[in-house]
Amino acid sequence: MASTRLTKPQLAAVMAGNGLEFYDFLIFGFFAVQIGAVFFPSQDSTTSLLQTLLVFGVGFLTRPLGGMVIGPLGDRIGRKPAMLFCFGLMGFSILGMVLTPSFENIGWAAPVLVVIFRLLQGFALGGEVGPATAFLMEAAPTEKRGLYVSLQFATQQAAILAAGLVGVVLSSLLSPQDLNQWGWRVAMLLGVAVVPFAIVMRRTLPETLELRPDAPRQKLSRAHLWLALVTIAMMASATIATFTMNYMNIFATHTLGLSSSIAFGAVVVAGACGTIFNPIGGMLSDRIGRKPVMLTAAGLLCVVGIPCFLLMSELRTPLALYAGTALMAICLAFSLPSIMCSLSESLPQEMRSGGIGIIYAVAISIFGGTAQFVVAWLTAASGSPLAPAWYMSAALVVGLCGMLLTRETAPVKLR
Repeated sequence: MASTRLTKPQLAAVMAGNGLEFYDFLIFGFFAVQIGAVFFPSQDSTTSLLQTLLVFGVGFLTRPLGGMVIGPLGDRIGRKPAMLFCFGLMGFSILGMVLTPSFENIGWAAPVLVVIFRLLQGFALGGEVGPATAFLMEAAPTEKRGLYVSLQFATQQAAILAAGLVGVVLSSLLSPQDLNQWGWRVAMLLGVAVVPFAIVMRRTLPETLELRPDAPRQKLSRAHLWLALVTIAMMASATIATFTMNYMNIFATHTLGLSSSIAFGAVVVAGACGTIFNPIGGMLSDRIGRKPVMLTAAGLLCVVGIPCFLLMSELRTPLALYAGTALMAICLAFSLPSIMCSLSESLPQEMRSGGIGIIYAVAISIFGGTAQFVVAWLTAASGSPLAPAWYMSAALVVGLCGMLLTRETAPVKLR
């Protein structure tokens, strides 16, 4: 493997690009209520919300395709060109969504265009994760792989934090009518505005893939298929937990009856906890191993999920909402870097970008794309505000089984 060390500006370029892509993808879900009013008008607010969350989920349909196309491309032509392509495509698709007129102005063409741009977003983000994660691991010193890979998740959470802050500011300054009509477009446009600068920053990155034309091509083995199965189980549980957390602002407004500004505050809390504790989880996994960290954190989240949702639904106060969100977000933040780093270390360099991209995209497309819709449907069908917690806890039990079956990969444990 090529020995590559990143300067701080170069590392910041990777982090900024990753964060911007996730901001642009996730902002749609945070403004689902407002977007639903523009593109899916209905007399029933629940129907409008479910239609919008279905379109949010559509973006996950093309994530496996992006992982399957761009991930292996990162193994053939390099991590850097693959990341640049994904980032440019994401900028184009989010700009298209910002400029799409409402249902009132162009009828059914509006939701059709939104679906098309959402599919492009999914393709771009599905392709980004493999090369970006491989890049971070290959550029990291051996004893800091967990920390470097954790930056992938820390920047995702920073994107959630930024989206939450934007939501708080806009919902505080604008009337509900203005927020529905054009406020959400401003939130998306903020992400578009930074795209040209981030592309310039990414062009300065070195290449971490050591291209060897004479190297034999790696073939899929039974061990690789077993790794994929076990990792998908872990990724599925983490994905459902992540998007249950991303649902907190909708849960706060639609289920608890709290204001939009308070609801977006929960997004800020979750994003802040993830931004802070993801790197701590990564560093901890470098010191004591991947399995102890992921098992402990996921186990705690499984235990505290239902009590947290019970507390929030009984008290229905901002303090209860923020405390419950913070506790669950911290547990989740500790587990994610260990899962991804374990997968990265288990794959040979020639298959790393494609393997990560495909496994991650398949897990997140099936379980992430449906999570918020399933949670909203279960809540409506059961009438119980605890439905999100039950769904998340069941997924975590499956993930814990996968964690028990995976092998330890941390260098500190292998020495």
